[in-house]
Amino acid sequence: QVQLVESGGGLVQAGDSLRLSCAVSGRAFSEYTMGWFRQAPGKEREFVANIRMGGVTVYADSVKGRFSISGDNSRNTVFLQMNMLKRDDTAVYYCGATTYYSSRNMRDYVYWGQGTQVTVST
Repeated sequence: QVQLVESGGGLVQAGDSLRLSCAVSGRAFSEYTMGWFRQAPGKEREFVANIRMGGVTVYADSVKGRFSISGDNSRNTVFLQMNMLKRDDTAVYYCGATTYYSSRNMRDYVYWGQGTQVTVST
């Protein structure tokens, strides 16, 4: 059984940075494509970024150039570095794992964490 635990969320001001962590247990995260999604109140969960074997990354247009996804095999943890945060980035951020080669579709992800709240104030 794969378990994902997110951490690192918080309340920040616009322009600040945060780094989210997704600690993976049960299997090596490198066996999956790992994705970050977010869900704002009243909205559907949306794709943010993913990373697959070999370190290939994909980003949503809304975060490209500001967010960076990476993984640390020794810690079995995936990170989401978020810079130049905007009010529109306010959401609960979720980490997910899929066996698909690469997917932006939340329905392809079979394992999920509990989420971590990110709130950006202006």
